[in-house]
Amino acid sequence: MTEKKQQIVLSGMRPTGACHLGHLVGAFRNWLKLQEKYQCYYSIVTWHALSSEYHNSKVIRDYTFEVAADWLSVGLDPEKSVLFVQSDVKEHAELHLLLSMIIPLPWLQRVPTFKEMKKELAEKDLNTYGFLGYPVLQTADILIYKASIVPVGEDQAYHLELAREITRRFNRFFGNVFPEPQMLLTEVPKLAGTDGRKMSKSFGNAILMKDPPEIIRKKISPMTTDTRRKRRSDPGEPDDCPVFTLHKSFVSKEKREELTQGCRTAGIGCVECKNVVIEKIIADLSSFREKRKYYENHPELVWDTLENGNNKARKKAQKTMEEVRTAIGI
Repeated sequence: MTEKKQQIVLSGMRPTGACHLGHLVGAFRNWLKLQEKYQCYYSIVTWHALSSEYHNSKVIRDYTFEVAADWLSVGLDPEKSVLFVQSDVKEHAELHLLLSMIIPLPWLQRVPTFKEMKKELAEKDLNTYGFLGYPVLQTADILIYKASIVPVGEDQAYHLELAREITRRFNRFFGNVFPEPQMLLTEVPKLAGTDGRKMSKSFGNAILMKDPPEIIRKKISPMTTDTRRKRRSDPGEPDDCPVFTLHKSFVSKEKREELTQGCRTAGIGCVECKNVVIEKIIADLSSFREKRKYYENHPELVWDTLENGNNKARKKAQKTMEEVRTAIGI
């Protein structure tokens, strides 16, 4: 294996439950490649989860285990990447506090995802500083490890640009302490959930990676397809079919072309088409399910892995904060 580059990659995930297929195709496949090339820090961002789950905070620890077990089962390697819990590295909070002192309020109020998430999670009271200041804490997560590469999807691009602005402002006031993080724009395929909307735990429409085969079949089989196909003999359009978003991420190009032709000519029915992707997903996740069962039966291995990662992350963060305090003069 070629020697890793010295550049640092930082990415994180909110612990809001077990991971679903959207996480697999939108994050994990990319993270597995990155850990072979760079120094990677992957954080379970518990404080970010608290910004929307403060009314039900006791579930965060259980969800932390769920996420960590999924990470290890999918192949993230603690010998190649630092896997850790954000709230166990207190330096994140200190840097967040210091950054918050220099951020103009309008910078946060104009973040488009602030209003979007309030609308999406209308059942929760998100009128808190913690939620408004989410991008500042996110910036601290990046800068505390002096990460130069941050993989993001287009929906997070604005947050990273804001992080770059905050970095420039800090360096302008206190000296060139932090490298300006660069965006690694990754394609995040849009996967439809069981109700046709974007797959999300918030919508309750997710197909979990840990779901057993019978549950995967039960979730996908009744999904709505192209509404033009009211009868088996009606031709359809795969690009307008929510289920076909799953095909695009799991079924080979050659097989997709065959299914596309069959759909558009009514040569195959929706049940047959669904069965192809159902069985492919089940097969792809077979190794994952075996590893997941192992970690469920040995939870101490998951917590020990996180604690080892916390120690590694803490050493790096403490060194950074020494520089920050010296630069600020306090």
